[in-house]
Amino acid sequence: MEWILLFVAGILGGVLNSVAGGGSFITFPALLFVGIPPIAANATNTFAVCAGYISGAYGFRKDIAKHPEVIIFTVIWSLVGGVIGAYLLLNITESLFLEAIPWLLLFATLLFIFGQQISYFATKLAQRASISSRWGTVVLALCLVLVSAYGGFFNAGLGVIVLSYLVLAGYKDINQMNGLKLLVSSSVSLVAIAIFVTEGVIDWSRGSVVMAGTLLGGYVAASISRNIKQQHVRTFIALSSISMTIYFFIDVYW
Repeated sequence: MEWILLFVAGILGGVLNSVAGGGSFITFPALLFVGIPPIAANATNTFAVCAGYISGAYGFRKDIAKHPEVIIFTVIWSLVGGVIGAYLLLNITESLFLEAIPWLLLFATLLFIFGQQISYFATKLAQRASISSRWGTVVLALCLVLVSAYGGFFNAGLGVIVLSYLVLAGYKDINQMNGLKLLVSSSVSLVAIAIFVTEGVIDWSRGSVVMAGTLLGGYVAASISRNIKQQHVRTFIALSSISMTIYFFIDVYW
């Protein structure tokens, strides 16, 4: 039953990630539910969803390559942030991370629900910004490091934050933005996984089951996504994430 639960959670997560994002709201709690300790569950979830990021980035490779000079900048600072986030995760206690889970889920839930408003605010901020190109580059690098550090520490909600960063950076081509979002997510996940491997915190067997489910879910989503209104999917994700957040607040603090 455990393997079935994880596989089904992976399928749902893969479908959600392909259609609207937010798959970690399903896969991460599922890993916790089967008894994996919080930090290991978070690391395992990062491993499980990474394949979807990489395959997605490959699918957008032509859009990413439109501005090749951006790729090195994006990858380098994403790797730096991912290292910082993974290091922070592995250097806090299990109990402290457990107490942080409800707040992290709440933050990710708010990001998902209000992602469009955040992007709109970022657009206005980018339009009003009047700083030199040198300082602009420094600010954008710092923002990308912070965004990537969040992803290395806790994967849920990363896509929304990255899209907001890309809006702030002045990107307007939605296909290129989705490609760069997946490039950032892939870079962060890969370097975080490398660090998690050295510490032995990934549950490979369970994580592989979830990964297999996400790959199948992503493939299925390609054929069904056109028949489902994205707003319905987003509503389902929002309700699921709110429910998960409430559950973990009760479980941890009640």
